[in-house]
Amino acid sequence: HVQLVESGGGSVQPGGSLNLSCTASGTTYCMGWFRQPPGKEREGVAAIDSDGGIKYANSVKGRFTISQDSAKNTLYLQMNNLRVEDTAMYYCAIRIAASCPSDALRGDYHAAWGQGTQVTVS
Repeated sequence: HVQLVESGGGSVQPGGSLNLSCTASGTTYCMGWFRQPPGKEREGVAAIDSDGGIKYANSVKGRFTISQDSAKNTLYLQMNNLRVEDTAMYYCAIRIAASCPSDALRGDYHAAWGQGTQVTVS
């Protein structure tokens, strides 16, 4: 049973930065960050697999960076140049897999989810 715990959310002004963390257990995997803005559907932000393959949503390319520390079983999302429209509850998710497939940013791909951490940009 995989458990995920997110941290690092908060409130910042536009243009600011935040670094989200998610601790997990597992060996080979595809992990992703998702977000759900108020009143909107959940959307994929970024995904990374245990070999370092990475995918980003177009809306965050060049501003967000997903990374991992395998020794610490920790996933990160460095968010720079934050915009008001980045305001959302952010979740990490995981599926045990050899790599992230093309649909890794679809919410229904992942099997386990964290409780979420709120990011507010205003």
